[in-house]
Amino acid sequence: MPEISRFYGIVIKMFHNDHWPAHFHAEYGGSQMLVGIDALAVIAGRLPSRATGLVMEWAAEHQEDLRHVWAQARSQEPLDRIDPLP
Repeated sequence: MPEISRFYGIVIKMFHNDHWPAHFHAEYGGSQMLVGIDALAVIAGRLPSRATGLVMEWAAEHQEDLRHVWAQARSQEPLDRIDPLP
C-alpha cells in the first residue's frame, strides 16, 4: 500500500482501487485505523489518543489533497505525497 505521508512516527497510506467510502489508513506503533475523508471520522481501528489527534489535525488541513489522492488511487494512478505536519 503506497505511503502518502509520514509524521511523528505516524504513517498514512492509501490502497489503489480501495473500497468505499473514501478513506485512508493511519498506522502508529503497531496499531491501525481507517479514517473517512469526507466526514473525517474513524471508520475502523484505533490509535492512541495523541496519535489520533495528530492524524485528525493533519487530515483537516489536507482534506482536499486527500480527496485528490483518493481519486488517483481509484484510477490506478501514481499517488501524490501530502505534506506532513510541521
